[in-house]
Amino acid sequence: MGEKTDKQSELDRRYLRMARIWAENSYCKRRQVGALIVKDNRIISDGYNGTPSGFENVCEDENNVTKPYVLHAEANAITKVAASSNSSRDATIYVTSAPCIECAKLIIQAGIRRVVYSELYRIDAGCKLLEKAGIRVDYIDITE
Repeated sequence: MGEKTDKQSELDRRYLRMARIWAENSYCKRRQVGALIVKDNRIISDGYNGTPSGFENVCEDENNVTKPYVLHAEANAITKVAASSNSSRDATIYVTSAPCIECAKLIIQAGIRRVVYSELYRIDAGCKLLEKAGIRVDYIDITE
């Protein structure tokens, strides 16, 4: 059993590093977040925070406040998989930051069973809601 756990731990760290690299695609200046949805050891969707399709790639207003219509990485990954022939049921989402409560609701509705994240967020309501819904939530510090 230890071998499988070690292998899963290494895969978790690898997917989190990939999500961190994917976050670099974001045009947001204040914070770049990336997400990958993995099912059966295959990446079935990806996302990063940014503006909706067709909008200019500027996430903050003149006061450096995030515009209200900016999508979070999890929302982008979930809507992308919804528009595909894949299903996120029983998948794992890897995200560079702890999900907010709005993204937690989307994760629950998408049938995702596990959330793995690598950066703590000052508000933990999203993680608490996920746990209340029976979703496994794992924090892994990949800066070690």
